[in-house]
Amino acid sequence: MSARGSPLLSVRGLSKHFGGVAAVDGIDLDVQARETVALIGPNGAGKTTFYNLLSGRMQPTGGSVVFDGRDVTGRPPHEISRLGISRSFQITNIFPEMSARENVEVALTAVHGKTLRFFSRATSDSALHEEADALLGQLGLGALATSRAGTLSYGDKRLLEIAIVLATRPRLVLLDEPTAGMTPEETRGVVALVRRLAGSTQCTFLITEHDMEVVFGLADRIVVLHRGRVLAHGSADEIRASREVREAYLGEPDD
Repeated sequence: MSARGSPLLSVRGLSKHFGGVAAVDGIDLDVQARETVALIGPNGAGKTTFYNLLSGRMQPTGGSVVFDGRDVTGRPPHEISRLGISRSFQITNIFPEMSARENVEVALTAVHGKTLRFFSRATSDSALHEEADALLGQLGLGALATSRAGTLSYGDKRLLEIAIVLATRPRLVLLDEPTAGMTPEETRGVVALVRRLAGSTQCTFLITEHDMEVVFGLADRIVVLHRGRVLAHGSADEIRASREVREAYLGEPDD
């Protein structure tokens, strides 16, 4: 789907069947380095299953996933994460009894294979504190570093999860409904954050999102899934103008 150089992510014929039902049905997708791609579609389109296949949480029925020139098809999640693909979830994935800083430190130590050592210590290294605090500050959470994660607002929990994802030093970030449940003000903050990260880091973003204003405001390119297949792909203007998308996704039949 890309006419440019070798993509960072290349998916070919990716499928996942549950019995006789194809949740993902032969998806082809290329994502270039430092590109922000939105993956949209109605409920049941296959977005979450596709993410599960990319992140190793499900084994595909067929097809391949190549990341940075390596075939990662069917590899376990910890291997895929170590290679540079990290994922956030629709429901926050944090340790609620630990501080915001400690949550980020767990991810930082995991990068170096030292997670068990972290849990065995009463305190963390000062360098680890500094790196965690820098990430929290980047996401506007610096003042909440010592707050217990479970006491944070919903929006701040989502931001903390993004900080945890970034702590793994990913090259490809899979954001799953990053603004779900947020207030309009929180949503604007996340949009500004992702724009800033896309411009200032080496990260590539693949984002699922139901808020079309967020999609149109963030994505370099939009891919529409419908019934487990790629229905359309292109710029925001091309997606807006697509008859197939209006009928299948936006619910506007073409006269």
